[in-house]
Amino acid sequence: MNTLSCRTCKTSYPINDMRWRCECGGLLDLNFQATFNLTELPTRQSTLWRYREALPIEKDEHIVTLDEGFTPLTEIEYDHQTLYIKQEQLFPTGSYKDRGATLVISQAKALGIDRVVEDSSGNAGAAIAAYCARADIACDIYVPESTSPAKLAQIQLYGATLHRIPGTREATAQAVQEAAQKYFYASHVWSPFFFHGTKTFAYEIWEQLGFQEPDTLLIPTGNGTLLIGAYMGFQDLLQQQLIRKIPKLIAVQSVHCAPIKSQWDTSFVQTEGDTLAEGIAIAQPARAEQMLEAIRATNGDVITVTDAETITALKKMAQMGFYIEPTSATAIAAVSHYQKEEDERVVVPLTGHGLKATEKLLKL
Repeated sequence: MNTLSCRTCKTSYPINDMRWRCECGGLLDLNFQATFNLTELPTRQSTLWRYREALPIEKDEHIVTLDEGFTPLTEIEYDHQTLYIKQEQLFPTGSYKDRGATLVISQAKALGIDRVVEDSSGNAGAAIAAYCARADIACDIYVPESTSPAKLAQIQLYGATLHRIPGTREATAQAVQEAAQKYFYASHVWSPFFFHGTKTFAYEIWEQLGFQEPDTLLIPTGNGTLLIGAYMGFQDLLQQQLIRKIPKLIAVQSVHCAPIKSQWDTSFVQTEGDTLAEGIAIAQPARAEQMLEAIRATNGDVITVTDAETITALKKMAQMGFYIEPTSATAIAAVSHYQKEEDERVVVPLTGHGLKATEKLLKL
């Protein structure tokens, strides 16, 4: 039976319960058995919904979609190494967050929700706003005052009500949790449905590599929505005996905001100051322990990069034709820190489009 389950106290709730956290305050997971229809897969539309049996939305009529997914997996040469880049910047709203948004808002539609709230540093807010517009669901998005103007414009043009919160990213999270006492919290951090969307990142890589797993993934990591999703997706494939092993997961953070690195390596000293990579500037990620579990389980690592390295990677990628936001460039910058073996297949996601950070990029 599909249920919501607390990671802390193990209490279970019905899958259609509208709560966003356990009574004890703990994070919720979704107990759901993914399966794959390999016979029909080749004939299905090239969206993430091609993996229909692996996604926990009960009825097709509740699916809210912009035909998202199946982004290109492109082989490139970077820093004298062969890499595969997953072009997540080509999603409808310009970031991989559409993977989670399509699932969360589909669930909201299934529950008959007419208004949602969400907090974001920009990309998740834009994704939730877009899918709410598609579903005709009212939407309030809470963002830090420092969020890129391009992302603010995008959120507002989708018709969402925008709330700019002074102070830290954590202040924004606190503000939305007050609103979540009244409205459905379509959270990319707290909602387990969001991660059942981002896990399709793993499925697509597996299929695009000829139904094989890569060896390693380098993933920009703030709240961990893509890192945890990738781990879940490859777990599903392993449980169905469709791959031999789960790839090594390497979290990439900025030296200016690296809470996962600090827990991974207690000798690490974080550098003071803000970072260009606003999408991963999360000082207190709610699912930190879950991220660390995934990294440990795959013999992974945590790599930190400077803003100078990020800018260099950003410019190099642009000169190769890839226009990405600074957060995306952190994982590219981390390639220079990673000792790749000769035949190792490494995948790096380009998590967001450069048009989302136009003001910052103009200054560069």
